[in-house]
Amino acid sequence: MKNLVFFLLTLFYVGCSNNPDYLIKKGQVGKVNNETLVKELDSLFLNDSIVKRIGEGDYMFSGDDKYLIFNSNKEHLLSLTPKQQHDINERIETIEIISDKFKTIQGISSNSSFGDIKRNLTISDIQNTINNIVVFVDEIDAYFIIDKKNLPLEFRLGTSKKIQSINIPSNSKIKRFMIGWD
Repeated sequence: MKNLVFFLLTLFYVGCSNNPDYLIKKGQVGKVNNETLVKELDSLFLNDSIVKRIGEGDYMFSGDDKYLIFNSNKEHLLSLTPKQQHDINERIETIEIISDKFKTIQGISSNSSFGDIKRNLTISDIQNTINNIVVFVDEIDAYFIIDKKNLPLEFRLGTSKKIQSINIPSNSKIKRFMIGWD
C-alpha cells in the first residue's frame, strides 16, 4: 500500500511539474512552437490576454511587433516577436520568457541562476557584450542574458576578453531568458 501511495504521489508531482502549457523544450515554449504564426496566437491564448504592440514607422525607424501574453490574473507570461512585422502570416521568431511558470524539463526558468544552467544544460557558447554576457544553449534554442556586474572586476569592462563558464559566478541571476528560432 505504501508503494502505491508513493507511486501515485510521484506520478502527480511529475505530471504537475511538466505541464505542457508551461514546458520549454527545443522548438517549443508551452503552446507556441517554431511553426506558430501570428494569426494563431488569439486561438492559442483564448483564455489569456494579448497586448499587441505593432511597430510603427518606415523601414529604418520602425520597431518590432511584439505580442505580450498575460494570464487571467494579469501576470505577464511571455513576449513574442515575429520574424517580420505587419504580417499575420509570419512565424514567431523570438520569445522572452517572463514568468517562472515556464520551465525546461530540467527545471530551468527565468528565476534560475547561471549555476543551474551550467549543471543542467550544455552551454554552446558565451559572448561578451558591453554590459552583459550572453550564454547560448542550442539544445533548447535558448540564450540567457546575464549582467556583467556579476562578474569579477577584470571581466566587466570591454568586450575583448574571452569569458568562459569558469569566470561566471554560479549564483549569477538570469537577466533575460530568451528563445530564438531562425
